[in-house]
Amino acid sequence: MLTIDPSTLSAKEVYKFFIGSVIPRPIAFVTSKGSNGVINGAPFSFFNIVSSDPPILSVAVQRKDGKQKDTARNISENNEFVIHICDEDNIGAINETAASLSPDESELELAKMTLAESSVISVSGIKEAKIRIECKLEQIVEIKDDNGVITCDLILGRAVCFHIEESLYKDGRINPHLLKPVSRLAGNDYSKLGELFTITRPK
Repeated sequence: MLTIDPSTLSAKEVYKFFIGSVIPRPIAFVTSKGSNGVINGAPFSFFNIVSSDPPILSVAVQRKDGKQKDTARNISENNEFVIHICDEDNIGAINETAASLSPDESELELAKMTLAESSVISVSGIKEAKIRIECKLEQIVEIKDDNGVITCDLILGRAVCFHIEESLYKDGRINPHLLKPVSRLAGNDYSKLGELFTITRPK
C-alpha cells in the first residue's frame, strides 16, 4: 500500500486526494441574501449532517486568495440561508449557478430558477428542489493554514424549517428512489443513487 505524508503535497494535490477518495459526497445548493438584497445561489459538496439534536448541518466554503465567497460573506452578514438537496431533476440548472458572477448578479436568474418564499427566515429558496431546509447561522469556524491564513469558512447552520415534496414523505420516512439524489465525485463527475443494500447493525 502506498503511504503519503500530506505535508509533502501541495494544497491542490491534497484537494484532489480528498475529492477522489471521500466519495460520493452529498451536494448542498445554498441560497443566501446579499446586503443589496440579491439572492445568491451556489452548490457545495463539502456538506453534511453534524447533529440531529439540535438539528445542525455543515457547509464548508473554501476561500479564494483569502477572500470570502459570496455565500460565506452573505451568511456571516445576514445569519440566514437555505440548503437544498440536489437531485437528478435539478442538477443541470444547479451546475449553471457555479459560474463566477459579481455579487450584484443572481445565479438564480442565470439558471432560470424560481424563487420560493421561506416560512421562518427572510432568505428565499428555490422551487426546483424537492427538499429545502431553512437555516439560521449557528457558528462560522474559520479554518487556517500553517501560516495562519484563513482558507475556509466552515458554516454550521441550525435547521428551523423543513420543506419536502409530499410524495416523497410517508410515515416519517423519505423515499430515496423518488428523491433521486445526486452526489459529487472528482473532476466533472457525479453519481446517481445506484443499487441499495441492507446490513443489520449488531445490538
